[in-house]
Amino acid sequence: MPAKDIYHDTVKNALIKDGWTITNDPLSLKIGNKDIFIDIAAEKLLVADKKGQKIAVEVKSFIGTSEVEDLKNALGQYVLYEKILQRQFSERILYLAIRSIIFSSLFSQEIGQILLEDNTLKLIIFEPEQEIITQWIN
Repeated sequence: MPAKDIYHDTVKNALIKDGWTITNDPLSLKIGNKDIFIDIAAEKLLVADKKGQKIAVEVKSFIGTSEVEDLKNALGQYVLYEKILQRQFSERILYLAIRSIIFSSLFSQEIGQILLEDNTLKLIIFEPEQEIITQWIN
């Protein structure tokens, strides 16, 4: 099993505070003879329609020497995981969890805006100190 991101437990706690139930930690997928692990899977019961929302969350710290390199790696992983998730658990929506400071520095600039404009990825923005989710971007 892969090592957990340094913000793994922070995001897990933030999801719980936001009313989510953690169902898998990690969510294990098998594609051919390869094993894939998405950091967290969670559900939230919506009383209004008696159905639940199901998500999978990949947590990324962006603590490497280059935010652009971290973004390229995270984006490649996100696309791969999303494709596999669609085949095996099509009811789950994949999110990439990033710190609010990373969102501000990358996604306020053109490089991040391109990804947001064409809905390339879904984001959970979190504050690590308070262990809270500040924004969902679908």
